[in-house]
Amino acid sequence: MEILEKVYKIIQRRAALREEGSYTNYLLDKGLDKILKKVGEEASETIIAAKNGEKTEFAGEIADLQYHLLVMMYNLGLTPADIEQELNNRFAKGGFHGRARK
Repeated sequence: MEILEKVYKIIQRRAALREEGSYTNYLLDKGLDKILKKVGEEASETIIAAKNGEKTEFAGEIADLQYHLLVMMYNLGLTPADIEQELNNRFAKGGFHGRARK
């Protein structure tokens, strides 16, 4: 998750410095509704890329989705460390080893 921390720190820095022309600042200035719309768009594009089966396209869409998720997390006060802790908690409880959910 090291790269997610690096990208998150860039988001923090852009928000603090209010860099002109920054897409991150554009999203943050537009607010949560715009960020959520972009997350939804990127999720849809990720699904389509997965269905198409092209790994490079799929990886690119996952990266786009992850960036927008990080902007959403920043906007809502969550950090990658918070998500890492949640995943660790689930792993410790066997959340990734049990029966598949329906």
